[in-house]
Amino acid sequence: MRVTVMGAGGYIGSRLVPALLADGHEVTATFTDPARARRFPWAGAVRVAGLDVADRAAARDAVAGSDALVYLVHGLAGPDFTTADREGAYNAAHAAVRARVGRIVYLGGLVPDVPEGDLSPHLRSRLEVEQVFGDSGVPTWALRAAMVVGAGSTSFEIMRQLSRRLPVQVVPSWMRSAVEPVAASDVVAALAGALTATGAGRTYDVGSGERMSYAALLRLYARLAGGRALQVPALLPTAFVARVAPLFTDVPASTVRSLVASLRHDMVCRDEDYVQDLLGPGSRPLPVADAIARALAAPNLSGSGASGAGAVDPLGPLPTDPAWARPPGRAPA
Repeated sequence: MRVTVMGAGGYIGSRLVPALLADGHEVTATFTDPARARRFPWAGAVRVAGLDVADRAAARDAVAGSDALVYLVHGLAGPDFTTADREGAYNAAHAAVRARVGRIVYLGGLVPDVPEGDLSPHLRSRLEVEQVFGDSGVPTWALRAAMVVGAGSTSFEIMRQLSRRLPVQVVPSWMRSAVEPVAASDVVAALAGALTATGAGRTYDVGSGERMSYAALLRLYARLAGGRALQVPALLPTAFVARVAPLFTDVPASTVRSLVASLRHDMVCRDEDYVQDLLGPGSRPLPVADAIARALAAPNLSGSGASGAGAVDPLGPLPTDPAWARPPGRAPA
């Protein structure tokens, strides 16, 4: 299958492309700056296309000749990322219609069971993009995930950095909300599975099957990382935490603020249908503790040859991850 991956250089994209190549797909990988593709060991095995999703003509060129489009472009920075996300989705959907692709696969965020008006701007934007693709007429498989566990994942790195830098954690009462994390390896496998899934498209919640409070997740992480999590309950509004949390992480402040605003709701799956339909019969999601342990393990970069089909663990760090996502002591690529 000929697959265009928009956002190939991002966290999930950089781990998905090697999996698609290993499955025998022909991949077009898009980058805002095509020169960045040279940093990836699989660059020689894909067609590289320059793309700013705000450019409708460039989107058409990137998708031309493809059988499927995987859309992994997300904005969290800037004063109006929601407008940029909407315009990018419209341009990608237009390109998919023009190219007569057979399906669109999109990775968005879990949608809590609350009125749409109560969603954070981050989640509302993810849902809007999903709706744009669903309204395009192209069969769309929309995958929704909460916290993705893996070295280099934005939410995982926020947890890692806060745990390392705050030996005493002030836990707001709203952090009793439930979250269902999911291993990056399962997200990659689900995206790949959606490319060959039967039917006319549908929405899947993607999770581990394990629900826990954010405070419990922090305690689990601390135990596996060899530290201690001394937690002190407090009454703190999300707006205050969103302003303070960026001071203790290397993650871009606007990204942290956008994610914190989503923590007040339960972020759990309504069902686990994706396991049977996308991962395959008999499959089981990776337990959260195992996912964290693999994300913390020393990276194994063996086998990451030019074919892109090497043995790099999607849960581990990659040399191409941004500087703020590198584990302590890890030298730049």
